[in-house]
Amino acid sequence: MRTRFLLLLARLSEHVGDWLFRLVARGIAAGYFLFAADRRRTSVAFYGHLFPQRGRLHAHRCAWGQFRNFTDLFLDHSVTMAGNQQRLTYSVAGAAHLRQTHAAGKGGVLLMSHLGNWQAAAHMLNRDLPEIPLMLYMGQAQKQQIERHQKAVLKERGVRIVAVDEAGGSPFDIVEGVRFLREGGVVSLTGDRLWRPGQRSVSARFLGRTIHLPEAPYILALMGGAPLIYFFAFRTGPGHYHISASPPQRLQAVSRQARPAAIQAAAQHYAEALEAALRAHPLQWYHFDPIFQAPAG
Repeated sequence: MRTRFLLLLARLSEHVGDWLFRLVARGIAAGYFLFAADRRRTSVAFYGHLFPQRGRLHAHRCAWGQFRNFTDLFLDHSVTMAGNQQRLTYSVAGAAHLRQTHAAGKGGVLLMSHLGNWQAAAHMLNRDLPEIPLMLYMGQAQKQQIERHQKAVLKERGVRIVAVDEAGGSPFDIVEGVRFLREGGVVSLTGDRLWRPGQRSVSARFLGRTIHLPEAPYILALMGGAPLIYFFAFRTGPGHYHISASPPQRLQAVSRQARPAAIQAAAQHYAEALEAALRAHPLQWYHFDPIFQAPAG
């Protein structure tokens, strides 16, 4: 959905109710589900792996639930874009971990994901924990107007955005992140999706199969001497999210030669946390690309 259309729909919904937004958005979702065959097949295949004992009809039902629930994210995006972010409410578990990490002066690396709503998590951090400086790494390939508008809104509120293009970005992007960590800031990266072909990755077991996860979060944590924190934001009701931050996970590597093993162990631990969260909230998986495949290049 285009940004102007989304904002217009949000303004109208303020007067007549959110039902109008949901009606239009779910009609669009139904069109995607029926006619975007590749995306539908990817989702059906994924839910077949997640629930192998349930059968193909159940996988189709889950895929439709995924498409339908995705429209709720657009509704909440429109609320923040229209400047009504106070309409979103949060319950937070683990905020003390973030404050303690920041107080220690070494910052932290937040591993977000396409499970739940990372934008809601970023807005909550910026609004409710303003004392913690936040930097977001994003793939430049996210070119939809809504994504660009979301980035602009976050920038206006003091969140530092680092966009990495498909060519791989600059080594200075990593240097900037390490400096930010050493100043006590929090750096957030996507932990479950590769941004570009040929991106450095690490393998892990997920749902009984091998997946490839970005290596950058673990490199940043090692170079910056900062812990990893797994961060999830799940929609639990209209306009309400439950956000959880895990206890800090510290990477231990006594030498350069020990780094690959430390990174692989940390990636596997994250994959297990991601799988547990997925099983608790299976219809909030918004990763619409195949995940069980080797990275291109």
